[in-house]
Formats: sequence, C-alpha cells, structure tokens
Amino acid sequence: MESPTLGESVPRPPGPSGSPTPDEEEEERPEGSAPLAAAPAGAAGLWELPVEHAERRPECSRCSRPQKVCLCPYLPVHPLQISTHLYIIQHPAEESKVLRTVPLLAACLPPDKCTVKIGRRFSEERDIELSTVCRDSGTLILYPGAEATNLEEFILDSPVYPSTIILIDGTWSQAKDIFYKNSLFRLPKQVQLKTSICSQYVIRMQPTSRCLSTLECAAVALSILEKNNCIQETLLRPLQALCSFQLQHGAQIRLSKEYLLKNGLYPKPMPKNKRKLRKMELLMNSVKI
Repeated sequence: MESPTLGESVPRPPGPSGSPTPDEEEEERPEGSAPLAAAPAGAAGLWELPVEHAERRPECSRCSRPQKVCLCPYLPVHPLQISTHLYIIQHPAEESKVLRTVPLLAACLPPDKCTVKIGRRFSEERDIELSTVCRDSGTLILYPGAEATNLEEFILDSPVYPSTIILIDGTWSQAKDIFYKNSLFRLPKQVQLKTSICSQYVIRMQPTSRCLSTLECAAVALSILEKNNCIQETLLRPLQALCSFQLQHGAQIRLSKEYLLKNGLYPKPMPKNKRKLRKMELLMNSVKI
C-alpha cells in the first residue's frame, strides 16, 4: 500500500446549464447589493483568443514514465514467469500520481497475472468478476490487522495453495476506507507480511519505516508464494532506480512520520481530533497500529 504517500474548480460553460448569462446575473443579485463591475473595454475579445494546451510529455508504453526518464533498463527483459495472480484494487486518487509504483510492478509481470481495478466501492451485483475472485478458496487479501495471519505461516497449514492475492493501492487511510467499506474484501483469507525490511520508497512519507509500498508488498508476497527470493530483488530494482533518479534531481528523502515524531521534527501541529491524536501517540510509543 502506498504511503501518504494520497480539486480544482472547473469553469462552467456559459448558458442555461453553466455560468449565468448577464440577465441571469442581474436576477440573482441580492436585493440592495451593488451592481456588478463592467468588464474593461475590449475584454470580451479575449474569449475569442485560441487556447494554448500544454503538451503532455511522451510516455514510455511499458513503464508509463516520461520517455526521457524511462526506467525500462531496470525492468526484467522478459516478464517474470509466475503462477500467482496479482489483483490490485487501486484508489482513484492514486491513478494520477506521478511517482506511483503499480505501473512498474505491472511492467515486470505477464499481463494475465496482474489485474488493476480502480475504484472505492464494489458490490457483488456490479462487480461479478471481483466477486468471483473474492469467493475463490485460493484467494488471499493482503491487509495487516489483528485478524490477519502471517503469510508464510498460512501457506504451511492451508489445504489449498493460494492462486490469487489481492492488494489495496493507496494511502493508508484510503486503503483502510476501501477495506472496511467493501464487504467483498472480508470474504478472502486475510494475511499480512512478517518482515523486518525497511521501505526503500524513500521519496514518499511512510507512517513507519516498516510500512511498505504496493510494489514492495507484492515483491515480498510473490517471493514467498513462488518460493523464489530472486523475484523480490527483480521487482525492487526499478523502484530503487526511481528513487535514486528523483534524489539526484532535487527530491528529498522523506523520513517516516514515526521518526519525525520521536525526534521532535514533525513540522505540523498535533491534531485536535482524538482518534488522530491517539494514532500519533501510538507511533511515538512504537506501538503497531
């Protein structure tokens, strides 16, 4: 899951369904208010000028990065041959972020082994494919918590070896919202990773250094399920290259929220909301949340 890592108003067209016409403005002005200022002479002609659209930088079709900073040299020459199907539930806000890790992950895997579904709310009636996946006895969902079983321990005792694993991609608050507000995600067996590795995704802030990005979670989980440690090394290579490139071009290492709080470096005032304040206290006391 991505860390915290996480609208502009759009002008409406004139007319009945958009901005009010001059007559409508006159009718909607509160009684007794001053009349609207007249537009400067010649200003009306500005609307007729052509709009210059900013050209989007050409993107690489494989890694989804701008071609000038393509990361394909760090991807495997051929997609990794795996038997596990990765099913990623992505929060809509994550889709537009520049430094997201899911495109890099998908570029390393065969297309039929990595499915990305974007949304916040899902139902059995509308999402038949997802419902089928969640009801399959071979499906797991990777989400930490009191009810989650460590993945390595689960596969030792499970009578059915997992064939699909679901990951939620978004900030921690977004992932929590998706997990708890979609009953479908309580159908698969809930698992978590028992690992001491620190996140290498240092250009986005994590709650703690032990919180991993979506790509890192997938790398660890697939290496366990496929019984192949080389998978983790291969999947982390483009992430390391991404962070290295960003740091060389002005990005700063983002220390974890836990580290900043413990060392009195957290730049924002403590929240007044009791629930959020309690989370901050848990981080400062190194209690797992």
